[in-house]
Amino acid sequence: MISVQMWSDAQRLWDFQQMHHEPRPCSVGIGLGSHDLGVANVTVDLYQRGMFPLIVFTGATSRTTHDRMPRGEAEHYREQALEMGVPASAILVEPRARNTGENINFSRALLEDRRIDVSSVLLVSKPYEERRAYATARKLWPAVDIISASTPMTLSEYVDSIKDLRLVLDMLVGAQQRLLIYPDQGFMIRQEVPESVAAAYERLCAEGFTSRLVSAP
Repeated sequence: MISVQMWSDAQRLWDFQQMHHEPRPCSVGIGLGSHDLGVANVTVDLYQRGMFPLIVFTGATSRTTHDRMPRGEAEHYREQALEMGVPASAILVEPRARNTGENINFSRALLEDRRIDVSSVLLVSKPYEERRAYATARKLWPAVDIISASTPMTLSEYVDSIKDLRLVLDMLVGAQQRLLIYPDQGFMIRQEVPESVAAAYERLCAEGFTSRLVSAP
């Protein structure tokens, strides 16, 4: 159980991560690997709506996915997409990336190796990492337009779908920390963080939702 204040703070972080971009046709859709198969589902939905002709699924495994996705996040995403009717010819798999920066860099390299011209990317992530994914892609792939997308759902709906409240809050806090510290490390562009969001982040850290934090240099 969490307090009303904790939930309010989590909601504030959740709302801040939402970019509210309107999906539009792009050169390619990139689904960022994670524990959440909803990323694959949204990527497929956007593909079937004609938003891009090609999908790249990117991701190896992590401590949260090695049990449920033993063949790798990108490969499990690919299998999900095939089951949903996407032809194999429309899917590329990047199986090595272990963080968001590698997702972007390795996907970019894969597309360049295939000589696929990319001017815009519809980047699909978890709902609580839309802004983080966008900021990373803007830094590492500045020549392309980036549209950020995720499953359209509320925080309550997302927690119900994942069935692990602490994991979701830990991930929210981890995503927010990276927005604060990664610009100085050259990993993403800097974005203005409202004081209310920063305060919510600090309170959740103090409450112990810290398992996804990284060590600051």
